[in-house]
Amino acid sequence: MKKFLAIMLVLVLVVGLAACKKPDQPVNPGETKQPGGNDQPSTGELAGTYEVKVWCADAAQDLFKKQIDDFNKTNTDGIVINANIQPVSEADAGTNMITDVTAGGDIYCFAQDQFARLVQAGALDKLGVKAAETVRAANDAGVVAAATAGEDLYAYPMTSDNGYFMYYDKSIIPDADIDSLEKLIADCEAAQKYFAFDCANGWYVASWFFGTGCVSEWVTDSDGQFTDVNDTWNSANGLIAVKGLEKLVKSDFHVNAASVANFESNAAIVVSGTWDYAAAKDLLGDNLGVADLPSFTVDGKEYHLGSFNGCKLLGVKPQTDAKKGAAIHKLAQYLTGEQCQKERFETLSWGPSNSVVQASEAVQQNPGLAALLAQAPYSKPQGQIPDAWWGVAATIAEEVKQANGEEALKGVLQNYENKCKALFDMFGAQDYIFVGAWGGWDNTSTDYKLTEVDGKLVITLDVPESDYMGGRIVKLATWDTDLGYAQVTVGTEYLKVVDPADNGDNNIIFAEAGNYTITVDLDAKTITIVKN
Repeated sequence: MKKFLAIMLVLVLVVGLAACKKPDQPVNPGETKQPGGNDQPSTGELAGTYEVKVWCADAAQDLFKKQIDDFNKTNTDGIVINANIQPVSEADAGTNMITDVTAGGDIYCFAQDQFARLVQAGALDKLGVKAAETVRAANDAGVVAAATAGEDLYAYPMTSDNGYFMYYDKSIIPDADIDSLEKLIADCEAAQKYFAFDCANGWYVASWFFGTGCVSEWVTDSDGQFTDVNDTWNSANGLIAVKGLEKLVKSDFHVNAASVANFESNAAIVVSGTWDYAAAKDLLGDNLGVADLPSFTVDGKEYHLGSFNGCKLLGVKPQTDAKKGAAIHKLAQYLTGEQCQKERFETLSWGPSNSVVQASEAVQQNPGLAALLAQAPYSKPQGQIPDAWWGVAATIAEEVKQANGEEALKGVLQNYENKCKALFDMFGAQDYIFVGAWGGWDNTSTDYKLTEVDGKLVITLDVPESDYMGGRIVKLATWDTDLGYAQVTVGTEYLKVVDPADNGDNNIIFAEAGNYTITVDLDAKTITIVKN
């Protein structure tokens, strides 16, 4: 997760606008008209050499090459994969794919928070019936859920290690105190050391709500569109959660951070994940302690902090050549099978999603993964979540810190619920808005919905005085893509369009405050802006 929230986290999914060109769609690989997934032709019909573009993390390139070579030697179908392995991180793969699916990797690794938009962009080939059965049987349920849209599997589980737990300095924190949040806070305050827990991040602040039994579950259809939400954070259990959260965020020694580098900045406790274990060990050596998250107490009752549990997935791009598609699915199933997951754990310390490898002695004895597994009973699988929700959840801790009394805390929860409702109301398949930078580019900014006039989308709005007055048009159901590909007609000298090469965005800059009319012609792919 995303847990790496940029200021535009109000943007969620991507639709196939011109910037997100879809390839020609083959017949579904699970259907009898066209082989694919694990429902391939009989042995021998797939024999041949296939040119396959593979995207994986830089650190995993050598291992992927070795594993693909092993597949070539051991598969009984006569398949030979000539792999062009390219270093593309799991964090970047989704964005790169939706920018141009046709040019993307035939097989690629990606973080689960990118799943829904990849489905919607047509960048994932659904698994066949037999392949789906095999995957469901071999992997833990949380990862399988993360690869599911509607009732169908669209990706292969690869890891189950994107969760978090607690690192602590044993020279400061007694082992006897690690199960009690209140004692840990007191230990930090007494030693004048920091407790690093990034509560300004929705991924981490969810811990308090999950710990009291609250849920926030988003439902998608088979196209990756969000259709429903079940969220109980504004409830009696939610009130207990924010009372527990209040204890930490109002401490002078709490800091919103999630890197073990904070041990070098006077921290005694850091909540982070397996990716930080080696760095933590280097910093603390024998003083490094690793444990699941603690419990907190409200009105005499203990609640163990929960967490999100995420994963990495392996996707197959839809192919126009059914035979090649079937061969690639064979490779994907091999690369995410028990042996390859075991090798990635041994070589890269990636936490496996395969149930057999998870239960192995080596995995159980890995300190970081052991802490993650200890936290697992209190964790929630990270399903499909709209990116805009992260921005909404990110403000809760600061609002709790500023709140004074129970009624104020209830107000924080009501504010959260209102924002979620407004967010969900915005998921219209044909709705567009204009996002204004003068509002702060965050979930508190004022976004303006365009209306249809004579076949075009139009809005008139006042742009205030600001140090930076910018904006862009985005499609609500595709929050991650603006209309930057369009030609913009500038109506006055008070406007300009900043090229993506300059700042990474297609922003429309308002050099002067005033009243403007913005017209979007989707057919002509133009945006016209005139100062009134």
